[in-house]
Amino acid sequence: MHMISDDVVALDALAVRASVELVARARPADMARPTPCTDWTLHGLISHMTAQHYGFAAAAAGDGDLARWRPRRLSDPVADYRASADVVLAAFSADGVLDRQFPLPEFATGPLFPARQAVSFHFVDYVVHSWDVAKTLGLEADFTPQLLDAALRVARAVPGGKARLAPGAAFCPAVAWPDGSPLNQIVAVLGRSPGWTRPDLPAVTGRAG
Repeated sequence: MHMISDDVVALDALAVRASVELVARARPADMARPTPCTDWTLHGLISHMTAQHYGFAAAAAGDGDLARWRPRRLSDPVADYRASADVVLAAFSADGVLDRQFPLPEFATGPLFPARQAVSFHFVDYVVHSWDVAKTLGLEADFTPQLLDAALRVARAVPGGKARLAPGAAFCPAVAWPDGSPLNQIVAVLGRSPGWTRPDLPAVTGRAG
C-alpha cells in the first residue's frame, strides 16, 4: 500500500477528531439506526471504531495481542468513543512513533508493518468511518482537500480482488460510481455506495460531487 509522508499522523488526527465530532452528535435513539456498514447499527459501528482505536494504540507500543482489538461494552457510546480516540491520538503522537514497526494481528499474523503504512491504514479507515457516521445521522463529513487527496491515494492502493469477499474483510469490493467529490471516490473505491442514505431520508441519485 502507498505510504504517505510524514504528515500522516497529523492527517490521521484530523480524521479521528472529525469522527469524534460526528459521533458526539448522535443521540440514544440514533444507536439502533442502520449504517452504510450492512452488518452494523450505529452502536455496532461505534463499538468497532472504539475497538480499532485501542488495537492501533497497542500496536503503536509494539503490543500484538489480538485481545486488544476486541470490542468492549460501551456504557456511554459517545463518551467511550471519545476516550478511545484520545488514547490512539496520544499513541500516534508519541516521540519516535514513525520509526517503529507495528504488529497488526487483525490484518495479518506474523509480519510487522512500518509505522507510516500502519497509520495510513488507520487514517483512511477513519475518513470512511466518519462518512459512515455522517450518513447515518443525515450529516456531512467535512474534510480539507489536502486530507482527501492523501486519503484517495491510500484508498486506491488498497488491494482489491477476492480478498475483499473474504469473511471479515476490511472493505467490500469497489462500487462503480461516476467521478464526483474526492470523498465519494474514496468511499466508492473502498466498497461503499456514495448514494447510500438513511431509510427515512430521500435517496441520492445521479452524479455526486
